[in-house]
Amino acid sequence: MNGLKKEIKMGREAILESIKKNKPELLTVPEIKKEIFAEDINVKEVFKDNIVLVGGRIKEINIETIDAEIKESYANAKRIVSTSSKTTLGTVSVTKNTDPHTLEDIDLAIVEGELGVSENGAIWVTADTSIVRALPFITNDLVIILDKEKICLHMLEAYDKISNRDRNFGVFISGPSKTADIEQCLVVGAHGAMSLTVFLV
Repeated sequence: MNGLKKEIKMGREAILESIKKNKPELLTVPEIKKEIFAEDINVKEVFKDNIVLVGGRIKEINIETIDAEIKESYANAKRIVSTSSKTTLGTVSVTKNTDPHTLEDIDLAIVEGELGVSENGAIWVTADTSIVRALPFITNDLVIILDKEKICLHMLEAYDKISNRDRNFGVFISGPSKTADIEQCLVVGAHGAMSLTVFLV
């Protein structure tokens, strides 16, 4: 009948078959000339500037003073999880089997970053260094210890370095938790850590 659409019912197999027939052709990944993005900059100083730009704090210290530096920055922290062997301040132990729900009242988490990215102040943190995946996000405040020799120029270099890793959990963390969803008003501490301090050692 003119003007009426004919209802066509398709089963699961018919839908999947239709999708197979209409898949677009695969495109090759474009070749990126990384030399175009090369910059003659002091990656450490730019990294430090960008950590501040994204709302974090950063201090370059001697490893021998790390406990004193953290105590000075977070004097009121009582429940502290440290997954780093570089500090002795941990008061709460965790293992890979720790239920993340038991960490809801953690004041401070101390983890190590594997590498930093100069162009945006991001730091690569993995399950190996955080032990519990939720730890960097469930804590009230976060400290990341990073080797100052492990700062990349940009994300291309960072992805190259992590491309051969074991395919376990990893995340780039850039500054404390924040959002500007509502009226572009920046709120720090929206979903995760209220503050981030990076200690370069």
